[in-house]
Amino acid sequence: MVIDRVRAVFNDRARGETPVQRRDDGLFGPAAVAWRVHGDVTSMMVGGVAALLLQMLHPAVLAGVWDHSNFRQDMLGRLRRTARFIALTTYGGPEDAESAIARVRAVHGCVHGTLPDGTPYSAGDPALLAWVHVTEAVCFLDAWRRYAEPDMTQADQDRYFAEVAVVAHGLGADEVPASRAAALAYMESMRPRLRADSRTREVARILLNNAPQHWAALPIQQLTFQASVDLLPAWARHMHGLRPSTLTRPLVHGGTRGIAEVLRWAFR
Repeated sequence: MVIDRVRAVFNDRARGETPVQRRDDGLFGPAAVAWRVHGDVTSMMVGGVAALLLQMLHPAVLAGVWDHSNFRQDMLGRLRRTARFIALTTYGGPEDAESAIARVRAVHGCVHGTLPDGTPYSAGDPALLAWVHVTEAVCFLDAWRRYAEPDMTQADQDRYFAEVAVVAHGLGADEVPASRAAALAYMESMRPRLRADSRTREVARILLNNAPQHWAALPIQQLTFQASVDLLPAWARHMHGLRPSTLTRPLVHGGTRGIAEVLRWAFR
């Protein structure tokens, strides 16, 4: 039952999607750090939502979502498509990864417009793709370290960034950081370009208040989203106006670890 519901979240059965089968001949292979980071359901959910909250602080990312996405009606679909892309590029064969990357590049080619201040934007902009990639990589890795492997070596952390850079380059991103230190320095350098306004708050509100498909999943989803907010850098939480209580933080961490352990046991 638990496994079926989780698989339904990540695979659109109406479109005939089934879980991606792991193949040794893909972009990475079983020995890759990305294989173990991207294979943990809970930390990927926590990191994925945190990444979206970070990404939308960039005016061009926000505009792309606002102008070209049906996020108000299908926030789950957006999360599902992102998760499937990561699964295909991490675990699929080379043709799966190449096809997934080509589809995303084709979609990006149709997403362009003008910011409220008159600045043009395009989802295919290499610099914008770098921001999206780095925020995802940082959040996925931070969630993995917090809820799965707190003693992860620095060498493995750096290997992870070097590995996933292959996908970013395939999508057309600018040079992206190949180490954790470089990724954090990059994010810090981007802070002056970030903004939060009424549209940012509206997208964040819809994301964090999105109702699950089954009422029984609501407590788990709420806990996961709280963990996502807690994962954000303090400056990003401040920009969003999100201030989690330090009194509840141990409960959020403990509860999320518990969910992670249950899901790992269920999938084993």
